[in-house]
Amino acid sequence: MTQNVEFRTARRNELDAILLWAAEEGWNPGREDAAAFWQADPEGFFVATADGDLAAAISVVNHTDDFAFLGLYIARPAFRGRGIGYGLWQYALKHAGARVVGLDGVPDQQANYAASGFELFSATTRFTGEVIAAESGSVRLAAYEDVAALIDMEAASGVRKPSYLGTWFASAESRQTWITQDVDGVAGFCTARRCREGVKIGPLWAQSEKDALALMAHVATQMGGPVTLDVPDTSGPLKALCQALGLAPGFATARMYRGKPVPVGEASGGYFAVSTLELG
Repeated sequence: MTQNVEFRTARRNELDAILLWAAEEGWNPGREDAAAFWQADPEGFFVATADGDLAAAISVVNHTDDFAFLGLYIARPAFRGRGIGYGLWQYALKHAGARVVGLDGVPDQQANYAASGFELFSATTRFTGEVIAAESGSVRLAAYEDVAALIDMEAASGVRKPSYLGTWFASAESRQTWITQDVDGVAGFCTARRCREGVKIGPLWAQSEKDALALMAHVATQMGGPVTLDVPDTSGPLKALCQALGLAPGFATARMYRGKPVPVGEASGGYFAVSTLELG
């Protein structure tokens, strides 16, 4: 029987442990996610300890003065069913204050999230498979001077997230961002990162099927596959493209909000994949 449960802000090294838990849950995080996640909000990661042992985790990252995102909600199997996870949930949500809070949760938890004031907005489907590799002369690596513009474009997600994406879009050993251009400038971009299994693309932002496909095919030349994209229902054309390419739909998550919903993907012309299900 657990005697002493404490809730507190997580330490940086504990975020590495939390992502290992996420891998064990089958969420397949990227190999270098922790550094970028931490930059989003170092005060936004929380753990529960039971008799000194890490028992549960959650993130409530404040992206702006008005918006936060909840993710990485995990209780270790040995500590489930004791109310520890829910206690941590309540503790961590205080960090968001009066902000609108979004989350991408598994559908069978919708009722639990609704009990905490979250309302269903849409669904997001994970697509995974092989994309035929093809290099494109219009695609190039993003440079430092591109980052501010890419952050603005990614705000098709509904919120501009400079602290998080400033690191996300910077080159890393296992993560790169590519841009496709036309005569008018940037026509699309995506970030791809190696994960425990395969490669995840997110975000992806493009104005046409041609540009979205060029980016996906270029990623396949540079990083292989299989590739995975998390596509919100509001990005119907990208969902249709994934289906046309033979990418298999996997699990679906429910996008929910506590407070006014934030529209996802509308500014992208329909070709938009979310950066991560953990931080939005």
